[in-house]
Amino acid sequence: MTSTVSPLALLALVLPPFERAFDAFVGVFGDAACAAGDATVGSVFCEGYMQLALLAGIGVGVVAPLVGTFLVHRRMALVGDTLAHAAFAGVAVGLFLGSTLGVAVSPQVSALVVAVVAALGIETLVERTDTAGDVSMAIVLSGAFALGTVLLSLGSGGLSVSVHQYLFGSLVLVDRASVGLLTLLVGVVVGTVALTYRPLVFVTFDETAARVAGIPVRRYERLLAVLTALVVVAAMQILGVILVAAMLVVPVAAATQVATSFRSSLWLSVAAAELAVVAGLVLSYYAGTQGSGTVVLLAIGVFCLAAGASRLPTGLARRVRSAVGSRLGQRDDTRTR
Repeated sequence: MTSTVSPLALLALVLPPFERAFDAFVGVFGDAACAAGDATVGSVFCEGYMQLALLAGIGVGVVAPLVGTFLVHRRMALVGDTLAHAAFAGVAVGLFLGSTLGVAVSPQVSALVVAVVAALGIETLVERTDTAGDVSMAIVLSGAFALGTVLLSLGSGGLSVSVHQYLFGSLVLVDRASVGLLTLLVGVVVGTVALTYRPLVFVTFDETAARVAGIPVRRYERLLAVLTALVVVAAMQILGVILVAAMLVVPVAAATQVATSFRSSLWLSVAAAELAVVAGLVLSYYAGTQGSGTVVLLAIGVFCLAAGASRLPTGLARRVRSAVGSRLGQRDDTRTR
């Protein structure tokens, strides 16, 4: 006779050890961040809330360009904005259920569910109708935002205040639970991309050849859509619905200006995102500016610098790209340009 273990029982077994490990990790990370900050930019990262903001920002700086690199090369840069609006509708669903019906639902959980459904819905519209991809995204984006606004109007007045942090984000108001959820999602996204890297690259650059090779193209397209939804929900409370798509696209756009291969563009986009996150946190701390907006503006600044470097005289630009490629290690055969 065999016994089964329910998913809830497994979750109950997994979460306490994760919480203990995460608390220990946050303590070690905080000490390291404080020491590094003291040696470079002052005591900015000795504050507990800034340590959580830094950890959250680093996580977003890894997964957003990691997934965004595939989206940009597939010419699907707007899917992040679409799913961000879908996640906003999910937040509205969670807040509405809690305030009006008395059903306790975490807005982040409802946002995750709605964003994943929207991601799969876009793929279904493209597959089963004559609707082009950008039209499908426009339909889902407008429908999701309309749903969110209707639910907010039906709920109590406090909903508009509650949803404000999800619209604009806050790097300094994130709590330990939100950062813990983000850490889990980062692990899922990074692990999935690592395991499926080769077929994802194949599908990204040549769908026809991938089909001939027996790769299930539609399956990997859906996987990429779901990964994008996970990234959007992970970053939404930190960057906000309005700005979350920027970190999926802008660091990647900067990297492709100087990268010599797909792999180097991936690593460079992560580096650009992390530079924008750390510098943005420091600048917002000392200047008193809004954190997520500062991060995105600095990311755009990095893009402008990279674009300027790519417009250098041909020989000099080639030497810059060659130096970048050599520092990133082995080059793969898939070119970005």
